[in-house]
Amino acid sequence: MKKIIAVSTLLACSGIAGAAAPGGPGCGWGNMLFQGQSGLGPHIFAATTNGTSGNASFGLTFGTNGCDAGAILTYDGQAMVDLSGVLDDFSEDVAIGQGEAVTAVAGMYGIKNAEDVAVFANLTHNNFETLFPSADVTAEQVSQNLYDLLKSDAKLSAYVA
Repeated sequence: MKKIIAVSTLLACSGIAGAAAPGGPGCGWGNMLFQGQSGLGPHIFAATTNGTSGNASFGLTFGTNGCDAGAILTYDGQAMVDLSGVLDDFSEDVAIGQGEAVTAVAGMYGIKNAEDVAVFANLTHNNFETLFPSADVTAEQVSQNLYDLLKSDAKLSAYVA
């Protein structure tokens, strides 16, 4: 029974991130019903209401229910790629231009074919100073620097789009 409750809570919480951001902070009937409230409970119920009834999708499509498809989407969570566990190995491999850590990080971005992995290895090697601007650089900074590099590369930008 505890597992069912835990899974249900996790599933409901996964919708919280999307409850307010897509379409604006007041998008959907769930936001209307629980307007002015805060806390985990109201957010879960608002997200569940929006998700199960499809009213936020309808509102985004037709510009109703407080939704605006022109609203800018934001994300305040952690990066999807976490380099903290491989940062030392990654920096060494980037310095030499190849290695298991470079291949693994490429895989984290969905870069799997040999040609694109080689382009990734070359890009990171040629931009070592950009990725690792100081000896005390954090994994989050390297991740952001890597994302910016990938985004600016004509071939690899498709992996971060």
